[in-house]
Amino acid sequence: MKSARIIPALFVVVFLTGFLQYAQETSPTPGANDAENLSQQAANPVADLMSFPFQNNLNINNGPFNRNINVLNIQPVIPFNLKNGNIITRTIFPIVSIPDFRSETGTYTSGLSDIVFTAFYSPKSEIIWGIGPVLEIPTGGSTRGTEKWSIGPSMVALIQPGDWTFGALANNVWSFAGASDREKVNRMLLNLFIVRQLGDGWYINSAPIITANWEANSGDQWVVPVGAGGGKLFFLGGKIPINIQTQFYYNVVKPDFGPEWQWRFQLQILLPKTIFAGKG
Repeated sequence: MKSARIIPALFVVVFLTGFLQYAQETSPTPGANDAENLSQQAANPVADLMSFPFQNNLNINNGPFNRNINVLNIQPVIPFNLKNGNIITRTIFPIVSIPDFRSETGTYTSGLSDIVFTAFYSPKSEIIWGIGPVLEIPTGGSTRGTEKWSIGPSMVALIQPGDWTFGALANNVWSFAGASDREKVNRMLLNLFIVRQLGDGWYINSAPIITANWEANSGDQWVVPVGAGGGKLFFLGGKIPINIQTQFYYNVVKPDFGPEWQWRFQLQILLPKTIFAGKG
């Protein structure tokens, strides 16, 4: 079991190490305003920008023994240019660690959960928006996933007046195939985000992820977090853009068994087109 988790992690580390070394050798030195420009692009989920975010979410105080669930989302974002817009794909590979809720210590299961793939079509327009399908793939098995194939619509819209970003990303998925003895999936996600650029790559932000499980009982459907944090974009080795951020959230609405708090930390490797413009 351990090797099944270690081998993919080592592959990611080796791949990124080699890629970053290549990018550092070939990319030009960034200008004085590049940190601010890239920081604003990083706040846009449908920016024409390749990136590799590693987002860790620690969900605190679940169940009667106040256990913690950890979810590391590895979510590469790959844009594809079209004549009148872009296709932006985001694939989330969640690595979860779920405790044994029956006791004060011990792990129940850890490893890959269900993969989520989203593809946005974002046209070239004054208002930034995108729409497309979201697909959940049952890779988590019986212990870390739903064992259901689920699909639905996803959309995002935002505005960026001056140093601000205001936006929202929403989707809803319904199960259409999978294990017949597992519960149906009918679940909504709403990610609101506000970002204020402070200069020199620094920013403050709030990006709560509100969810609703429509199959749950009425008192256990919603998770509504409230909180904020901040981050900074800097250049690793003077060339490779790295965006780091952290936030704390308190769940003002949650199921009886749900977490009270969430601590989110994200490291994002940005790969703008200028990365590949150094050498022929």
